[in-house]
Amino acid sequence: MKEAIYSQKVEFGDCDPARIVWFPNFFRWIDAASRHFFVECGVPPWHETERTLGIIGTPLVDTHAKFVKTASYGDVLQIHTSIAEWRGKSFVQRHRVMRANSEGAAGGADLIMECDEVRIFAARRDGEPTAIRALPVPEAIRKLCE
Repeated sequence: MKEAIYSQKVEFGDCDPARIVWFPNFFRWIDAASRHFFVECGVPPWHETERTLGIIGTPLVDTHAKFVKTASYGDVLQIHTSIAEWRGKSFVQRHRVMRANSEGAAGGADLIMECDEVRIFAARRDGEPTAIRALPVPEAIRKLCE
């Protein structure tokens, strides 16, 4: 399976008064890493896939996270993202957040957080512009991501 790495520098404003990353920021960065994964695999922007395939994006339907170590401002985090499992109308995207060392490489055993997300390929419901529905996993996108 392919893996994409998304880097994020932790800023002072990302932290709580104890100077550790406030946990919702991890989910914001993981969401960015999710889209980054598809871009790295060659999947077109969602506005284009909406026009060609009816896909408006990959919303989250379930998540499981495990926090292992803390991160603070000045840290550079690398989010390693891959597809752990393809299903009929959903997929499991795996994220491993690692603290990068001073040379920018992932610090081998410095795992900060692990997160598995279940996402769908979503389309608009006919006649209900604000409602969505899950589509079968598009084979063309699956091939790009394997």
